[in-house]
Amino acid sequence: MTQKSEHFHGSDLEKIEEIYHVPREEIISFASNVNPIGISPKLRATLAEHIDDITGYPEREYTSLRKSIAEYIDSNFKNIIVGNGSSELISLFIQILKPHKALILGPTYSEYEREVSLAGGTSRYYRLDESRSFSVHVDSLAKQLNESIDLLIICNPNNPTSTAISRSDMRKILDLCKENGIYVLVDETYVEFAEDLNAITSIPLTQYYNNIIVLRGISKFFAAPGLRLGYAVCGNRDLIKSVVGRQDPWSINTLAAVAGEIMFSDTDYISQTRQLIASERERICKKLDTFKDVNYYEPKANFILVKILNDNVTATDVFEAAIQEKMMIRDCSDFPFLDNKYFRFCIMMPEQNDQLLKVIENLLG
Repeated sequence: MTQKSEHFHGSDLEKIEEIYHVPREEIISFASNVNPIGISPKLRATLAEHIDDITGYPEREYTSLRKSIAEYIDSNFKNIIVGNGSSELISLFIQILKPHKALILGPTYSEYEREVSLAGGTSRYYRLDESRSFSVHVDSLAKQLNESIDLLIICNPNNPTSTAISRSDMRKILDLCKENGIYVLVDETYVEFAEDLNAITSIPLTQYYNNIIVLRGISKFFAAPGLRLGYAVCGNRDLIKSVVGRQDPWSINTLAAVAGEIMFSDTDYISQTRQLIASERERICKKLDTFKDVNYYEPKANFILVKILNDNVTATDVFEAAIQEKMMIRDCSDFPFLDNKYFRFCIMMPEQNDQLLKVIENLLG
């Protein structure tokens, strides 16, 4: 087996095919964190009916789409801005805020630090404590929230730890940040997978705080990364106006806008997804409890971070063993504060989960 010489992300199936000679269409990606059900059946059945819509420009302000999102998340559509994926919105908000120094809760997604750097700022990390299962303790975080920080960035639930901050704790964090003139950017890409979504999401807080921006998208929960549709919720209308002014017109194509309206209304699909993830998450964790050489951290999202306790096995070994069986997991050694003893995998369909668990059990059970 060819030894892995780089870190692969969930979208790197072409590279996997080139290096390991495994056809990409045969690889089960446990690294992509995408809903295993696939796209909304309602969307699949009706999107073709709108094909003629591409002969015209999208609605410039996307009012219909924003109202659909507002109904889905129970918010005011005037507090919603849509973009070409949440990545565009992360970039735009950071460009407008121009933080001199950002504090990022980590280990986490590397794009936050990159965007702060591109905007001319610097970043430092608040290190999530592994001894506390990577959870955030507000009193500890408060010691680092002072006037030298302009922006606090939180992924909630966090990638790759799958841990989450409760809304009550987020309110405390927002109060502390308000006192110090700090904006808070909360990436909720994975919150819809959480069983206790209403206890975690910060969207209701946007009604009371003008220093919070909440980001979401359709890439993971709605299994549609190729549509490039994201949205942000913010009660600071002046900030939204500034971002819209910086944004290129028609950043979302017509079909993506129509698709968003369709999928946000597919309540059966949404319910089915949440039930599947909840039941499989519980079942997988019970199975992992029986393995002697692993530790995992209570997951809130649709993926699980695992630590290898066997000195003779690394994340590369798990990656290689999985690839032999045409399955791809995420080696997490390139995340801040993690090393080659950590890997992450997302929840797929039950029979696929069983296949991966068998690979893990053979190495670490």
